[in-house]
Amino acid sequence: PECLEDWVDEDNPVRVIDAFIDRLDLGALGFARVDPKATGRPAYHPAILLKLYVYGYLNAVQSSRRLERVARRNVEVMWLLGRLVPDHKTIAEFRKHFGPAIRKVCVQFVELCRRLGLLSHASVAIDGSKFKAVNNRDRNFTAGKMKRRMQQIVESVARYIHQLESADRQEQTDAIVMRTTRLKEKIAKLKDEMDRLEGLNEHRCAEPDQQISLTDPDARSMATSGRGSGVVGYNVQVAVDTENHLIVAHDVTMTGNDTSQLARMAKLTKATLDVDHLEVVADRGYFNSPEILACREANITVTLPKPQTSNNKKRNLFVKADFRYDADKDVYICPAGVQLRRRLKTQEKGLTLFRYWTNTCAQCPIKDQCTTGKERRVTRWEQEHVLEEVQRRLDENPQAMRTRRETVEHPFGTIKARMGATHFLMKRLHNVKTEMSLAVLAYNLTRVINIVGVGPLIAAMRELLSLFFAQHALSALQIALRTSLRPFRLETPPTSCVP
Repeated sequence: PECLEDWVDEDNPVRVIDAFIDRLDLGALGFARVDPKATGRPAYHPAILLKLYVYGYLNAVQSSRRLERVARRNVEVMWLLGRLVPDHKTIAEFRKHFGPAIRKVCVQFVELCRRLGLLSHASVAIDGSKFKAVNNRDRNFTAGKMKRRMQQIVESVARYIHQLESADRQEQTDAIVMRTTRLKEKIAKLKDEMDRLEGLNEHRCAEPDQQISLTDPDARSMATSGRGSGVVGYNVQVAVDTENHLIVAHDVTMTGNDTSQLARMAKLTKATLDVDHLEVVADRGYFNSPEILACREANITVTLPKPQTSNNKKRNLFVKADFRYDADKDVYICPAGVQLRRRLKTQEKGLTLFRYWTNTCAQCPIKDQCTTGKERRVTRWEQEHVLEEVQRRLDENPQAMRTRRETVEHPFGTIKARMGATHFLMKRLHNVKTEMSLAVLAYNLTRVINIVGVGPLIAAMRELLSLFFAQHALSALQIALRTSLRPFRLETPPTSCVP
């Protein structure tokens, strides 16, 4: 071929990256050096480095050094960058310093998908997954780990002292003397390690969550679905569209559980889709009464199962679901047909709770199937009807959990496979959020190409931009106010042939 253009066919996904980034208003998104100064040597344009990163995350190449090597030998990257080869330090610094702007690019692509009609169905599945950080498990300390490590040192010192005492009772040969010296050195090292752990323990106790990580200070030890397993990393939250399986919204948190994430992620998704009503399906890990109530107040319909935390089921005793609530009389009816009246009002963890019981449990013939105490008490939250609506929706749509699993599990698997064994390469929460935004952008880009195709996608982008220009109702100011971002550039740069 006489030029690189001949090496990149019209259906190559790299053309989508080029067309998308060339239409972004990079200066409004927060990228520096968009317009070079009149004096001095011009720096790399941010579009060049952004294209390189999007291509890298699209093809499982996240390392700055590997991206530099790819720029030297990959024909697609040569075409995309115009045969420019940035140094790996320049590539790494770009991702480090322009994290907020990169995250806005991911939001811009979701907005483009919405305007293309790929997010017309206001229904999402929300889930979280643990991603590994650049922090070995041995360099993370929780209260339990610290206690076990100190106990191991104490036991090792006691064992070595016992061996020293045994050696002292034997004839002092050269071998015994060398062994005694080695034991003393080991004891001294263990004492130094104990002093270090005591200092770390003081620092650990000062942290709000009572744990520290030495390599990545923001990484946290989190339990995973595997029994007895865990990971030192971050909790990634995503909201995935149930129709086209596009990631609508995402976030990275340092919290190891999903209990307090439902309302925040649902509201973020609703704002991104710009809809009046949103349907959300999640797993039992998100079940939290105040979170569900907050979603209902925000006109968000939630469907999720309630976790079975009562020990009565294990004891083969009646659970709360076996008691029927009569709203007209405000009483619970037990399996024996006896009414339990409201007798107490209390406050627990900021929630107003009511207690129901009866004084006739002692004479009940099936008491041994209900409770081991004097009487059986049933607790009801003052907004319990909200939770009953959630359960009713789940009963009416038993396939909701299957839909959730088929929708949200696949994106996590795809992204983790692209990231490799160590998911994140950068340290600190704000840098990890940047990496996750690039991974989500690459995933969404792949999904849209598979759904629409390369050629139709580029044509639709150009047609959409022309429509924006023709319809003054969708002006740049209106889009900026609605999405807090500047819109795409309206001009289409000419396609050049690089020799």
